[in-house]
Amino acid sequence: MMQHHKLNVSKTAQFYVLGEPGPKIRQFWLVCHGYAQLASEFLQDFNILDNDQTLVVAPEGLNHFYKKGFNGAVGANWMTRHCREDEIADNAAYLQSLYSRYMAQLPADVRVILLGFSQGTATVCRWIMRYHPAFHDLVLWAGLPPEDIDYQPHKPYLEDKNLYLLYGSSDPFMTPDRLTQLQEIEIQGHIDFAEERFEGGHEIPGDALRDLLQKLN
Repeated sequence: MMQHHKLNVSKTAQFYVLGEPGPKIRQFWLVCHGYAQLASEFLQDFNILDNDQTLVVAPEGLNHFYKKGFNGAVGANWMTRHCREDEIADNAAYLQSLYSRYMAQLPADVRVILLGFSQGTATVCRWIMRYHPAFHDLVLWAGLPPEDIDYQPHKPYLEDKNLYLLYGSSDPFMTPDRLTQLQEIEIQGHIDFAEERFEGGHEIPGDALRDLLQKLN
């Protein structure tokens, strides 16, 4: 009879960084890419943050695949429905380890911004609900908080933090039904995201990122 077993093994994770950790850093961004992206490509969207007072860390999803066929361009993703709970736990532990690594090298008063794009929004939310890392701003870009989390027990953790949701006016994934779903999540979880819509699609335009940066500052 076939039996299912599990074995924890180590795995090499990839991540990319803009800036150098140290006492001059005033903002620490941890940014998670979307489906089929690579962290090195995704981090290019944040080049406007490349200065001596900002550190941007972009982890890459642990799963890789060919985008088309059996060779060519490679993309990464955070999880699929297969072994779902294990992948959620692995991703959360990975992000917490990366977060802790850099927080130990930064000033105590550094501003922490956590950003997830598309599929990365759920990944970031699941991580922070599991580990409760300290942060100031949560930015969900072109994606929703996962609906399968009970947010009410986490209300004290979230109530002193800034929650943003940004999406493009022509983003095919941010439909009216999806925005209604967001409202339902907010009502049930007693949480509130400040919604910002920009002109554009499923992307992070420089102008929209600059507008967000002004709000954070």
